[in-house]
Amino acid sequence: MNFFNRIRCANKQMPMSKKILHSIAVLFFGIVLGTVSKFLDTTPSNELPFIIERLDVRNFLGRFAIWILIAVCISIYSNSSIRAAVNVFTFFLGMVTSYYLYSTFIAGFFPRSYAMIWFGLTAISPLLAFVCWYAKGKSKISLAISSLIIAVLFNMTFAYGWIYFDIYSSLELIVFICGLVILRRSTIKETIVTTAIGVVAAMILNMILPFYWG
Repeated sequence: MNFFNRIRCANKQMPMSKKILHSIAVLFFGIVLGTVSKFLDTTPSNELPFIIERLDVRNFLGRFAIWILIAVCISIYSNSSIRAAVNVFTFFLGMVTSYYLYSTFIAGFFPRSYAMIWFGLTAISPLLAFVCWYAKGKSKISLAISSLIIAVLFNMTFAYGWIYFDIYSSLELIVFICGLVILRRSTIKETIVTTAIGVVAAMILNMILPFYWG
């Protein structure tokens, strides 16, 4: 525990009643977002508001970037690393369950292969959230964790190679910028260094795992 405390110390102990309320709120938030996401996914485009169709919100919610950002926010603003693990798992449990219940009982189909990916992400989310919580510490390990998160968001936002560079969508770009703001360090210099390391790490990851990150 001393090792973890040197990276980031937990905030003041929270009453159990407040912990339960926070987890219920996160669960409800996940259920609402999962339901809305599947509702948009199954609604004909001509029945949706123009701005939602124009921004391609349906496909945006079907990709990973926004969900990773939400999970990172829930994690780093939790009271402790353990609470981060519980809250993020609760969020994904609510979101994924409501999404595929809607898909099965209202839309009338169950995309098994995609579901397995999301169930897998939900299963490992507590461990990832536990680690992510330490990104807001003040040590070099925190800086490294922040850089790795930025690297993942970078690869979910930009398509690039030796002779091309493009953005998947404007919404992904907004997600990336929000991620930089949330993960900013205590000084501008540290923030720039963290971002630069993240970009380099993203390129290395893209060479090692050359698949579509979205």
